[in-house]
Amino acid sequence: MINDDQNKTTSLSLEQIREDIDSVDQQIQELLNRRASLAEAVAKAKFASEENPLFYRPEREAQVLRKVMERNQGPLSDVTMARLFREIMSACLALEAPQSIAFLGPEGTFTQSAVLKHFGKDAVVRPLPTIDEVFREVEAGSAHYGVVPVENSSEGIVNHTLDCFKTSNLNVIGEVELRIHHQFLVSENTRKDSIKQIYAHQQTLAQCRQWLDAHYPGVERVALNSNAEAARRIRNEWHSAAIASDIAAGMYNLEILHSNIEDNPENTTRFLVIGREKVPPSGNDKTSLLVSAHDRAGALLEILAPFAKYNISLTSIETRPALPEKWAYVFFIDLEGHVEQDNVRAAIEEIRPLVKEIRVLGSYPAAVL
Repeated sequence: MINDDQNKTTSLSLEQIREDIDSVDQQIQELLNRRASLAEAVAKAKFASEENPLFYRPEREAQVLRKVMERNQGPLSDVTMARLFREIMSACLALEAPQSIAFLGPEGTFTQSAVLKHFGKDAVVRPLPTIDEVFREVEAGSAHYGVVPVENSSEGIVNHTLDCFKTSNLNVIGEVELRIHHQFLVSENTRKDSIKQIYAHQQTLAQCRQWLDAHYPGVERVALNSNAEAARRIRNEWHSAAIASDIAAGMYNLEILHSNIEDNPENTTRFLVIGREKVPPSGNDKTSLLVSAHDRAGALLEILAPFAKYNISLTSIETRPALPEKWAYVFFIDLEGHVEQDNVRAAIEEIRPLVKEIRVLGSYPAAVL
């Protein structure tokens, strides 16, 4: 049993701790505003010395986040600390020059989650209905950058994104890896014991197939253009449920009836960040290539040999038809390293005379978070 003296000591101790927290909060606030002032100074210096200054520097941001994680000593985890700094940098970048980010919409999709993870909550987001339009907006300069899905660990490649690169001059300037968690959503009008339809994107329905078979066998599954559309549709329906993200649940004021219903708990989608500029090396980079090969036996083997020769690790190889040519194909190759590295440059130059075309889609920092 704790006596009165012990209670008094504990109370005084808590009071002192809270005073210390208030003092630390004040110091943090002062330092944040000092950092923001420095960001404004950077903007003024760039406007004074450059005609069309770039404010978002992917390689610099990646380096800062890696240093944050390297020097972190806890108790906050490395990832938590890096996420805090991501938001600090996002707020400071908004002071320098607000960044407009086009993405595959509508609002509430996982692509929007990828935008917020990569650019922070101070970015100006612009949802668009198709991947083609995301590319066009960035090409026209109507948006600074775009974010598009490229592959999912469960369902494979997003062919439409690869096809857009065949005719676009944009560069890949970054990547985002997002763990995908699907939520089973109902509205305040839903009769939970009388659900007749479940709405979601076709790929989402596939990623939750086993869970749906076990928990809602026989219930009709309706594929829509996006999970956000599914969430929006059930707001005024009593017989339907939707599968969507946490963001969509909050946006449309829906209840999460069942959490994380994906069949594969490691389900991850990779997104590419597209822009008009090229990115200098960050120290840990990837490079994406488009290669149009000749139609002959051993063509792919000829392409791959220089990568092995120069000790370059490939992370992905995908094939797409080279329309309008019949039975012709292009290869999309992702590798570890930056195009300015000697071994990567040497491999590309060795491949060039062997193929119709080899194009660097971009070298960019490997995902930090």
